[in-house]
Amino acid sequence: MEKDLSNYRKSYEKSELLLNEVPENPLELFQSWFYEVDNHFAEDETNAMTISTLGLDGFPKNRVVLLKKYTYEGFIFYTNYNSEKGKAIEANPNVCLSFFWHGAERQIIIKGIAEKVTTNLSDGYFESRPRGSQLGAMVSNQSDVVNDRKYLEDKLLKLEIKYEGKEIPRPEYWGGYIVKPVEIEFWQGRPNRLHDRILYKLQDDYRWLINRLSP
Repeated sequence: MEKDLSNYRKSYEKSELLLNEVPENPLELFQSWFYEVDNHFAEDETNAMTISTLGLDGFPKNRVVLLKKYTYEGFIFYTNYNSEKGKAIEANPNVCLSFFWHGAERQIIIKGIAEKVTTNLSDGYFESRPRGSQLGAMVSNQSDVVNDRKYLEDKLLKLEIKYEGKEIPRPEYWGGYIVKPVEIEFWQGRPNRLHDRILYKLQDDYRWLINRLSP
């Protein structure tokens, strides 16, 4: 099987990112870009992000998760702590997040350190989820091998009966991570592949060093 993709090309011409116009804190620029994409590019799932971890087998692995909250401290998402990604983070909390918003011709790459959020924060978010999503978190031993889908559906049915009319407790193995950034790169597509790249690096005094990178 072979397919030549060398003629796949697109000219990026929608915006620009100038060093003298960016804020001192990258979270302010992230918020500005997030709002712009969310309001003007409905085709993008704005909070969908790729998280990269280094697995226990020594290989990096990427997967898409949903950003559920961001603050000046970092970026929060929720998952099964016993999943492949959870085990990878436990062994090596250095991770990379990335957003690609094709409608806006923008990308953000975030290097950071992941740590579990407080239990009350995980409890609060779990309680806000639809009941089906709550039960789904209990059904799935994420990343484990299963014989067929019927096993999962039968397990879900039993839990629906068990918790009918009752509050569903958050499993201890399910909760949130916050990724605290140490580097954030903002990429804006430009014509002739001369893209704008602005890199923020966190310094020892907790200020951000800002540089333009060659595309």
